[in-house]
Amino acid sequence: MNRYVQYMYSYPHKTAYRPLQNVSLIDYMENLAGEGHSLYLHLPFCESKCGYCNLFSVAGCGRDCIDAYLDALVRQLEQYREILPKSTVFENFTIGGGTPLLLDPGQLQRTLQTVRAYMPLRKDCDIIIETAPKQTDGKKARMLKELGVTRVSMGIQSFQEEELAWLGRQHDGRRAQAAAELLTGMGFGCVNFDFIYGLPGQTPESLLRSLEKAVSYLPDELFLYPLYIKHGVRLEKDGKGAELDSDHTYRLYRQGAAYLKGQGYVQISMRRFVKRKNVHGTGREFQECGFTGALSLGCGGRSYLGRLHACTPYRTARQGALEEIQEFCRREEFLSVTNGILLSDEEIKRRYVIKHLLIGPGISRAAYRRSFGAEVTEDFPIFRTWIQLGWLEEMGEECLGCGVRGENSSVRESDRDRQGYNEQDWGSRVSMDGGEEYSGGNKGGYIGLTEEGLGLSDYLGPQLISEEVRKRMLEWERDNGQENSFL
Repeated sequence: MNRYVQYMYSYPHKTAYRPLQNVSLIDYMENLAGEGHSLYLHLPFCESKCGYCNLFSVAGCGRDCIDAYLDALVRQLEQYREILPKSTVFENFTIGGGTPLLLDPGQLQRTLQTVRAYMPLRKDCDIIIETAPKQTDGKKARMLKELGVTRVSMGIQSFQEEELAWLGRQHDGRRAQAAAELLTGMGFGCVNFDFIYGLPGQTPESLLRSLEKAVSYLPDELFLYPLYIKHGVRLEKDGKGAELDSDHTYRLYRQGAAYLKGQGYVQISMRRFVKRKNVHGTGREFQECGFTGALSLGCGGRSYLGRLHACTPYRTARQGALEEIQEFCRREEFLSVTNGILLSDEEIKRRYVIKHLLIGPGISRAAYRRSFGAEVTEDFPIFRTWIQLGWLEEMGEECLGCGVRGENSSVRESDRDRQGYNEQDWGSRVSMDGGEEYSGGNKGGYIGLTEEGLGLSDYLGPQLISEEVRKRMLEWERDNGQENSFL
């Protein structure tokens, strides 16, 4: 069994988006009324493209190109500000890419100050930014702190020289260690490091050496990502995709997860591990997500506005992404939505289930019933099969925040809406009163992943894709010279 089918960081995937006509943001901005929403800025610039990267980003753009992009951002912000509801408040702002710290200090300062000037950020808004070791230095780190950045996410991937070279990373282990020490010593509210496992030559010992080094810097969170080699990336062109082995990757996952839990990190999803002091009890409290909005700035990121999901066309090759960036820089009007998807009631329901199932404590039966007027196991009978197979379990109200049960207690989370990295968009905490009894069984409680099911997140999640979305994704893949056997 291939346990690594697809990373379900959001639903539907961008490959299900299509050209839209006569759709305007003006008609959907009311979905951003009130508090609890997310703001995202995509900066699609990198010094070089990593061997496994299929994200919307380009390498080789100079200062003039970035300045032109920031000029277009101002025009976009001016128009968005005019149509935002007066009550809108963004509770978190994420800057992703690309490598945002590729920008020089002046460009970084301009970017943050411009967004603050135009967008209604909450006074204590969480501001998150992504970086890489080679672009992380003392001057930029201090500037980020002064500009109010609260969380920094750094993609290290490995401290082992041979693994970094195989992945095509532009930093060495020594540079990564210096950047890790710098960030964890700056006093940011949260610092997290990303690591990759599943390389053909990687061993449990080499993975644990990297994790041991990472833990020594006391980061607040760590993310473990299985290696995917998608169509069109350099590693695929070099013929490395055939070397991936699901069993090998899964063994590394179990070793890495067990080590981090033994070091006091709580597992929130298949990928995310949070230092115990940052969570209540043994896991994450239930928070209903999927109903708040998200507005994306720049090009390449997604906006979630009720039924409307909007984004520039999905491009992974350099030329296609560069054309979209150039079009954005020339653009004068930003309110027309030309690419995206309008979700049906069925797709809204599937999005809700996917976003909750892959994060602890799982799906609240009562919350699902309040939202959709039905029992989740009736709408998704496959859950009964998964319960029989030991991949899901039913938990009572007393298990709120207990996480995945078994020998090594842990919890889950849906992980990065890779709107860059937006795990902050969980929505608001749900009250458990309201007259509903949580007696377990079919009336109350939760349905969540078991420890075994947690390790199968990238296998189980894709099975919840609807036939219509699956058809669209397969059509996109065929049009782009690839075909996913799962789809």
